[in-house]
Formats: sequence, C-alpha cells, structure tokens
Amino acid sequence: MWVEVRGEIDKRAMVLIAAGHLAVDFAGGALPGLIPYFKDRFDLSYTLAAVLMLASTASSSVVQPLFGLWSDRRGALWLLPGGVLLAATAMSLAVLSPTYGLVCLFVVFSGLGSAAYHPEASKMAAYVSGRRRATGMSAFSIGGNIGFALGPIAAASLLAGLGARGLLLAIPGAIVGGALAIGYRYLGSFVPRGGRAPRFGDGADDPRALRTLLGVITFRSFAWFGLITFVPLWEVSLGHSKAYGSHVLSAVLLVGGIGTIFAGPLADRFGAWPVLIVSGVATPTLIATYILVGGTVGAIAIVLAGPSVVGTFGITQVMGQEYLPSRLGLASGLVIGLSVGLGGVGSVLLGATADAFDLRSAMWLCAAMAVVGVLLALRLPREVGRAREPELAAV
Repeated sequence: MWVEVRGEIDKRAMVLIAAGHLAVDFAGGALPGLIPYFKDRFDLSYTLAAVLMLASTASSSVVQPLFGLWSDRRGALWLLPGGVLLAATAMSLAVLSPTYGLVCLFVVFSGLGSAAYHPEASKMAAYVSGRRRATGMSAFSIGGNIGFALGPIAAASLLAGLGARGLLLAIPGAIVGGALAIGYRYLGSFVPRGGRAPRFGDGADDPRALRTLLGVITFRSFAWFGLITFVPLWEVSLGHSKAYGSHVLSAVLLVGGIGTIFAGPLADRFGAWPVLIVSGVATPTLIATYILVGGTVGAIAIVLAGPSVVGTFGITQVMGQEYLPSRLGLASGLVIGLSVGLGGVGSVLLGATADAFDLRSAMWLCAAMAVVGVLLALRLPREVGRAREPELAAV
C-alpha cells in the first residue's frame, strides 16, 4: 500500500501533541528546580543530588527505544494521555515523599511516563508535519522546551510560597491528559492504515550515520544535563538564593525554547547539518564565558546557551528519522531516549567530579563534553533535513 505524506502542518493536531510535550516536560523540568531543596532537606552530597537527575533521565530516556519498537509494531496512541498523567502525578508525589528513597522511586515513575509519551508523540509529529518536517518537529519540541522551562519556576514558587503542596504540580498534566483523551480519534486519523510508519523520502536506512548522531547527542546531553543540574547550585555557591538559581535555569530553558522557533525553519532552508555545527561551536564558548566572566555578562551567556542546545533538539529528531526512515518510532526513541538518557549518567560523573574537586571543575567538564559533540558532528552527512515536496512512500 502507499501513503501520501501531507504537504502542510496540521495545526490542531500539532497543538495537541505539543501541549502534551509541554505537560510531560513540565513535570521533568520541575526536578532541577527541586534539587537544591532535596539537597538541603535530606543533606545530600552533589553526587546523590545528581543521582536524582540520573533516575529521571534513565527512566524517561533509556527505555524509550523499547516504547519506540512497540509503537512501530503495534501503535499505541493511548500512551499519549497515559504518559502525561503518569509523569505529572508521580512528580507531584515525589515532592510529598518523606524519604530520599521514595523521592527516587516517584522520580523513576515520572520518567517512565515521559518515556511512554515521547516516541509515539514524535512519530505523530512526523505524520502531521507534511514536507516541512524540521519546522513541524521544532513546533513539537517547543512545547517540551517551554514546559521544561516553566517547571523550575513552578517548583521554586510552590515550595517557597505555598509549602509542600506537591499535588499542584499534577494540574497541567491532568488538563492536557484530558484534552489528549478527547482528541484521541482525531489524532488517530493521521496514523497510516495498519499502524505502520511511512517512509519519508526514498532514502535507505543509514545505521552508521545514526550511530554518529547518537554520539553527538550523547556528549551534548552530558554537557546539557550537567548544566541543568548544576546551574542552580552554582548560583547558590556564588551567594545567590535557591529561587534565583531556579529562575536563571528557567531563563536558560525558556530562551532555549524560543530558539527552537528559529532553528527549525533555518534547518528547512539551509539544512540541519550547518545549523547543528554553528550551535555546537557556540555552546562551549558560552559555557566558558559563564564560568570565567560571571555577573550580567555571564548570565546572558548561559541564557544564550539555551537555544544553542535546546533549539536543536527538534533538528536532531528529524535527522534521526531520516537516517532510519523505515522505523520512525525506534529512531525517535533512540534520539530523544537512549542518547539523551546517557546524559543523566554524565550528570552523575559530573557530580562525582564536583565532590572530588569542586563545582568549577564540573562546569568546565560540561564545556569539554560539548566540544567532543562538535567534533563528532563534523562527521555527519551534510545533506539532510531540508524541506521536500510531498512524496508517495511505500509502507
């Protein structure tokens, strides 16, 4: 059978799945804002504080390829509302937990909700984006970026002003999960008959390029998760309040989400590779400025690091799907799952570095890992990610 790839982005469907992305990542984004509070509450070392981030990223990301395989073989639209509700409810319960062990457990459950949502939603974003897939995937990504940016603000405001009323963190997930349940049939209309993924374009699978891309994302994720774990703690070490550190992190994430708006159209016009390289070179430069200069200039630099990393998440998803066009769900699970999840492992290594040496050393290691990501990106195929006319594709 043949499935036609639609030419235009379906705005209604994109709003639904981007809203789900916002709600899922709002729950995950609350965790970095909560880490300074958990650290004080349970008297945690930097390593144990970073373990919370590892628990989140491992459960939300490393298992994503399994959900992606399930999505490719059977289809699982119910994972969209189900994943949102699980992620939001579990993170809210983590705030109420009386022990560090229970916090870790609920963080893992929240991450599993995120893992269930992302591959199915990313595949759906490909279906509804038509030929402007980088733009569409960026629209999908910006929902998650905004959610992740709002999470630390909500967490800091919740604990500072209202006490440990953690169940309030579940409200966005409950609202959006309900909307996804209502829109279930409409989203299902975009799924090819038989539930199998169409091939976007006529290219063959390129596992070698995909492996290189996963390496790029892994090292960028090492740097990124190190930053979102330690920026609030770095600001506290400089004498600022915990709330101030959470607000700086939220600014990084929010501006990063805004950068996504521009990155997708640029990739559709010029190709994904040059946009990825330029952003990759900017990242370690901005981190170094943050460490060395500090003050207002340093704060501006780390905020600009947001779009240099976050803005390219949608682009790398498109690249992964084009390197593995026969298995969109698996490609999505690998790109935004396994490789990003390994960033959580990096955050623990960075936490151990901070404990063994100091926090400044861990921050410099973030910059070094970003450099490795650029060097790997130089080896990627250059012609990928440009907008194409709608095509007929075999399924």
